[in-house]
This record gives sequence, structure tokens and C-alpha cells, in this order.
Amino acid sequence: MRSIRRAVPFAALLLIAFGPARPQSHIKHHATRTASELKPFRLPFTSPAGPATWYLAQPYGNTVGAYFQRHDTYRYGQGIHFGVDFAAPCGTEIVAIGDGVVSEVDKLSHGALPHNLLIDHPNGYTSFYGHLLRRAQLYPGQRVTAGQVVALSGDPDETCHSRPHLHLEIRDHSHTRATNPVTLIDADWNALTLAGPSARGFERDLDDPRRWQFLDDQPDIVFSGRLLNDYDYPWPPEWGR
Repeated sequence: MRSIRRAVPFAALLLIAFGPARPQSHIKHHATRTASELKPFRLPFTSPAGPATWYLAQPYGNTVGAYFQRHDTYRYGQGIHFGVDFAAPCGTEIVAIGDGVVSEVDKLSHGALPHNLLIDHPNGYTSFYGHLLRRAQLYPGQRVTAGQVVALSGDPDETCHSRPHLHLEIRDHSHTRATNPVTLIDADWNALTLAGPSARGFERDLDDPRRWQFLDDQPDIVFSGRLLNDYDYPWPPEWGR
């Protein structure tokens, strides 16, 4: 990574200090389409969000954490955190976000170990549930309904105390593309950003500082595609590189 060789523009510093003009979790409204058409899915939990139940730990997109690991952990996802992480105690019930058919159970090549589950939905999307506590008691071809318990949340380290969470992705049926769950899951995302870590942790490209700075404007990704965020002038910078 090249070091920063020019001064940060004054306008960019103002933007960094005070943020963009619109609310962080601004969600676009489309008067000609119904809410169910715009956001056909539900959250993967039945209990409300909170410190004792579950909360938004890392949003989908160009997060600072994903940027700093873009050459290794998130290289497969073009440098983008290609799912939503919900912190939850091990054993929290996970429900299907929509009606569908089980596609794969414990497909280890998809990652998100120790266990994962994929459900194909009739609208062309597939939901992916990762870091599950144990193998889901389902089989490929089995039909499930929205709100049906399909799995239990786990911990990728299999300790249940280091970083227990559910990793949720929304892919296409080919499993080659992932899209932003915020744009498809009907939820009060503004409220969800209040219950956990700040959702303002998106990496900035100082050549285009307003791009990919909101929960709902993060890019779709193609697995194994080229990096989308290998910036010449990033903020926060990678000091020492």
C-alpha cells in the first residue's frame, strides 16, 4: 500500500469531522412499490434487539475492519464485508428470513465455520447463515417458512465467549454474488445502529469521500472479483505501510 504523499484536502477534513449531510442510516423511499416488494425478508431473530439478546455488530459493506483485512480475510469478497454480523449468545434461535427451500447444509467451501446453512428463496435470492453452533437439522430440498427456527447461533472460534455471532449473507441463486441485506430486510435499521457498535465505521476514499458511507448504499460484490477498495488515499490510513 502506498503511503499518503499529499496533504488531505481541507474539504475532506471537514467531511471527516462533521460527516455527510444526510442521516447515517438514510433509507430510500419508493412510493410506487410496496414495503414487501422493496424489502421481502425479515430479521433472523424472534426476540427484540438488546445487549442481552442480539445486536448489530458489523454491517455489510466497506467497513474499516474489512478494509484493513482486504488482502486476506475479505479478499474473496472484493475487500468488502459481504454479510451482516449480529452478535448473539451461543444457542440463540435463528429463523429463516423468508419462505424457501434448503439449498445446502454445511457446505464448508462457503466458509463461516463451524457450520452454515443456505436457503433458496423464490425471488432469486439465497440467504446464508454462518458460524452456527451445530449442524442444522434440515436437509437439501426441505421447504421452510419465514420465521421458522432453522439453526442456533454459534462462535467461529467454537468457544462461545470469544466472538459469538451470526453471519448473515444474501446471495443470488448461483452463490456468486452478494448484495446488501439492509436493502432487503424489513427492519428499523436506524434503531439497530443504536444497540451495538457504531455503523459509521466505513472506510473513506479521499478521492471520492462520500461514496459507500451509509448503511444502504454499499456495493454488491462478485466473489473472487477484483478489490473494490484498494485506495491510494484512504481514511483512516494504514500508518506505517
